[in-house]
Amino acid sequence: MMDTVVFDTLLLALETGAVPVPETGPILVLNAEPGGWLAQLPKERVVCRTSLKPAYDALKAAGYSVLEPDSVEIPEAMLTIVVPPRQRDYARALYARALLSAPEGGYVLASLPNTLGGKTAEKTLAEIAGDAESLSKHKCRAFWTVKHASLVNEDLAQDWIEEDAPREIEPGLWSRPGLFSWDRIDPGSELLADSVPEYTKGIGVDIGAGNGFLSREILRHCANVERMDLFEADYRALFCQEQTMAEFAGRCTLTWGDALKDMPRATYDFAVMNPPFHTGRADNSELGRAFIRAAAATLKPSGTLWLVANRHLPYEAELSACFRSQEMLEDEDGYKIINAEKPKRQK
Repeated sequence: MMDTVVFDTLLLALETGAVPVPETGPILVLNAEPGGWLAQLPKERVVCRTSLKPAYDALKAAGYSVLEPDSVEIPEAMLTIVVPPRQRDYARALYARALLSAPEGGYVLASLPNTLGGKTAEKTLAEIAGDAESLSKHKCRAFWTVKHASLVNEDLAQDWIEEDAPREIEPGLWSRPGLFSWDRIDPGSELLADSVPEYTKGIGVDIGAGNGFLSREILRHCANVERMDLFEADYRALFCQEQTMAEFAGRCTLTWGDALKDMPRATYDFAVMNPPFHTGRADNSELGRAFIRAAAATLKPSGTLWLVANRHLPYEAELSACFRSQEMLEDEDGYKIINAEKPKRQK
């Protein structure tokens, strides 16, 4: 999630009239996030698109029109707002899609903190649009362009869209920009995969499964595991999971879901996870702690959790609150592997 001051700066571009709010037609928001900032736009005309299940659910619940995550076409809009993601190639693809789908004279608007690449992002947008403008406030930059087809570098825009496509990053392992550790195997996940014993059995759940690496490794090396259920909040990961897990298609399920509310209770024999710990661009260990609580809730009373985390993240107290025992199995290269057993039933 972006800090509110980023959206305050974005709204300033609209409030000052630097970027006009169209009087009719849809206002498109790509990589949309829920929040009070959206209420400043005419709600009945806002059309949101997001691949993240928590954001999708929240926007739907708030009454916004939300495109399905697998929708190919996006509506033509005189104003398209892009909420830039962290990863560069994914962000460039969103700018390109926004610009190519805009009509002549349509505006594409975005905002970022100056310390997180606001000036560079403005130059990025200008690279395909031919020009861009900006304003700064709250140490953030709102930047925008007006589409003039004669100035648009369509070949470069198409290249950026293609660079966002799923791909095989090593034999049998698929990924794409924007996913966690998208272009390489994360060392922590690799360490966790090596730490799950080969005698593990039953039905497991991979919480925040990403491109499917952990589940693939478990099914390759743990012959007694009956099935792995992969839960992932980013719809963009599911195609990658399908390819990565193709050899185990009969021993896995793939679910686009919010791990904090969509997983079944007291169902699984074991769980594995490399929980996210960022909210927007900042560390937020509460997100990881929430994943631990979700793991405890979805495990059977005799269930086991294998967790990898950066060494500095303070998860031990939450593990003690949620499980009857825990043990650090590895402490290596800045990562810790923790095994927790027998979840406590929350009152």
